[in-house]
Amino acid sequence: MSMKTSDVIFKQRIKEQMQDGFMRKSVANAQERMLTNRQLAADKLGNWDEWRENGMEIRNHVLDNLDYYLHQLSENVQKTGGHVFFAETSQQATDYIENIIKEKNAKKIVKSKSMVTEEIGLNAVIQRNNCEVIETDLGEYILQVDDCDPPSHIVVPALHKNREQIRGVFEDKIGYTGSSDPEEMTRFVREHIRHDFLEADIGITGCNFAVAESGSISLVTNEGNARLATSLPKVHIAVMGMERIVPTFEELDIMVSLLCRSAVGLPLTGYVTAITGPRESNDMDGAEEFHLVILDNGRSDILASEFKDILRCIRCAACVNTCPAYRHIGGQSYGSIYSGPIGAVLSPLLGGYEDFQDLPYACSLCQSCNDVCPVKIPLSDLLLKHREKMVVKKITPLGERMAVSAFNYLNASPKLWNMSMKIGGKVAPKLIKNGKLPINVGAIADWTEARDLPQPDGESFRSWFANRDTAAVTGIVKAKANKSEK
Repeated sequence: MSMKTSDVIFKQRIKEQMQDGFMRKSVANAQERMLTNRQLAADKLGNWDEWRENGMEIRNHVLDNLDYYLHQLSENVQKTGGHVFFAETSQQATDYIENIIKEKNAKKIVKSKSMVTEEIGLNAVIQRNNCEVIETDLGEYILQVDDCDPPSHIVVPALHKNREQIRGVFEDKIGYTGSSDPEEMTRFVREHIRHDFLEADIGITGCNFAVAESGSISLVTNEGNARLATSLPKVHIAVMGMERIVPTFEELDIMVSLLCRSAVGLPLTGYVTAITGPRESNDMDGAEEFHLVILDNGRSDILASEFKDILRCIRCAACVNTCPAYRHIGGQSYGSIYSGPIGAVLSPLLGGYEDFQDLPYACSLCQSCNDVCPVKIPLSDLLLKHREKMVVKKITPLGERMAVSAFNYLNASPKLWNMSMKIGGKVAPKLIKNGKLPINVGAIADWTEARDLPQPDGESFRSWFANRDTAAVTGIVKAKANKSEK
């Protein structure tokens, strides 16, 4: 899987998802639950906005000094015995990992949840080397078993599936014969993949935050699978976006507190792990070899652009959990591994407008995402910048551009405007059906498909005002005349 998850056009994806009653109910319930838990966890701190401000300042400081912290991180990883590879593109990242697979003659790889490895399409690269790859996060495992179904949420990837669907997938694919009870299915999967951890040659993880001062990486999980993936295989490969750094463990403490509360509504997740290089001679477990792949893949360009603020993102999905558009269309409508407001901003930047030009418009600009973001990213402003950029580059549909140009032309000429209003006032009544104008062509069709175009009044405001003004003046004159006669 890579950035793009579907070749179906955006509008068709929306129609399909809107017909999925379970998905819509599931998303609505999940949003309510996650937002409530987030608010409760935030309220316990008592000064949540100060924490957000601190988080924003930490992320801004790192981005402003990214070259320094990348150098410091690289040096300290190597001092601890690890290997560092800077990948400018996704191709360079996958080539490096592919070379390790070949060098180690790896036959099985276990992975913990990682958005950045999905971004570069790593699983497909692993499989073409006749190497089995197993997703060990339960949600990602469900999707992988179900013929690599795309994720619908950054934190809860299988949110769109109900327990009966999951039971059916397990029954068809891995021989499950139990009930649809979540705990029973979880126990089965745990036993099913336990031997994979023991047999794996390589463990691959993402990285929530790398700590520059020590060369450590941190992993924030709820299932403990990341610890097994990093401690049992002999080789551990961590892949991270180049912006995911904190200077010290002090800043890590703040960022993890923000992440856990914003993502799952808890003060802390089940497991927070810091890994510093490969195992030492006196360590009881851990990988014998550690590789850190630091991915650019367009991030340098974003850093130098007006979209720099998006690199503050910590992938908590708080914006997704509050988004009304996501609530109705679900995550798979976005056609990207990143959904919701963060996906609408980030996908065009990493994947290009050609594949994701519709996403900046999948937003009502209600700004709820701005209010919940733990690092205060102005997501709605960035979406507007996307729209402006697309208009300047003439990426918007031709019909839309022609309609807007025609409107501007008419609006700039009072004579043409008045003429068009008079003509429209005469023609419109002949087209009226049931008190509405059934216009469903061209650029207007996208609007009238979901809304009614109301019947025009029949008299323009200018005409009404002029008649009103004339009547008022006439009344005053008559009143004065009557007064003078008396």
